[in-house]
Amino acid sequence: MAGLAERRTERPRRGSPPSRASVDSTPVSAAADIPPPNETPRPERRPRVFSGTQPTGALHLGNYLGAIRNYVAMQETHDCIYCVVDLHAITARQQRAELRRNTIDVANMFLACGVDPERSIVLVQSHVPAHTELMWILNTITYMGELRRMTQYKDKTAGAEGESIAVGLFDYPVLMAADILLYRADAVPIGEDQKQHVELTRDVAERFNNAFGKTFVVPEPIIRSEGARVMSLDDPAKKMSKSAGSENSYIALMDPPDVIRRKIRRAVTDSGSEVRGGSDKPALTNLLDIYSALAGEPVDELVRRYEGKGYADLKADLGEVAVEALAPIQTRIRELEADKSYTLEVLHTGAERAEAIAARTLAKVRERVGLVPRA
Repeated sequence: MAGLAERRTERPRRGSPPSRASVDSTPVSAAADIPPPNETPRPERRPRVFSGTQPTGALHLGNYLGAIRNYVAMQETHDCIYCVVDLHAITARQQRAELRRNTIDVANMFLACGVDPERSIVLVQSHVPAHTELMWILNTITYMGELRRMTQYKDKTAGAEGESIAVGLFDYPVLMAADILLYRADAVPIGEDQKQHVELTRDVAERFNNAFGKTFVVPEPIIRSEGARVMSLDDPAKKMSKSAGSENSYIALMDPPDVIRRKIRRAVTDSGSEVRGGSDKPALTNLLDIYSALAGEPVDELVRRYEGKGYADLKADLGEVAVEALAPIQTRIRELEADKSYTLEVLHTGAERAEAIAARTLAKVRERVGLVPRA
């Protein structure tokens, strides 16, 4: 995209975090995108994506199939920024030690599932103060009515007294907008439940651009239809969630093999005995979708394979497929937990690289708004 090219640098050796030299340090200037005479023009940059994951509760199969596996694939086609959004997490009260542990766990999940810190930026949201600075500026052009209409806000505050609702919960979508716009992301991979927040982000970006001049990229949501919404094992009407009341509703990424098999064996099923999907068989549809996503086989082929067989056969095989798929991830997570310094260095370097991009965006925002530049 014209005017948005980032200077690409030599990739550091594999196995170590990117060096400080890989930080985008191009000065804020239109001339920064114009090569000097006789210099070969740089190739147009790949589209950039930003996505954030909250560090709350156990990481589960729904996180992996619905988001993280897609993060890994997008590294082949996009410049990727993956963020552990700890500031979003504290809109609900967190225990200090648990929040810190969960933040590192999410970063380890990114790395164990295949996010490469040489090709992607991996960071913790609170390590880059520009997120909250941009949020404040965006607050000044975001309307109360827009935030009141957010479905997630209404769901989370249903039945609560207005005086006891935290401002952060109300303002959550503006911080999300700042996260995305700060890095001039072209696209945002999300679940269907976050689509409304990205629509607000687009509205705020266009409003700012119209009022102050072209500044932000207006991002597009990327919503995967396949594997995007993994449902609860004990209630297929609900999304698989780490905050569910029962541990049997989800498969945690670090569940031992016997636990994985037991949870799938106990998963609810539909009436009848025919192994097929459909609106009248939501539980079987969910199990078949999970099987298809893990094994890489179309659902139609699975249905043909289990023709004349029962639910117990499907569950037994799915249990083994899930154990096999999660085994290498679990091994890598244990390795990362044994060497905490590696993940911390990845996050340190990721913050430096992210800050360099964020600084350019914020400098342009300040100039557009009329804030006096820093000496």
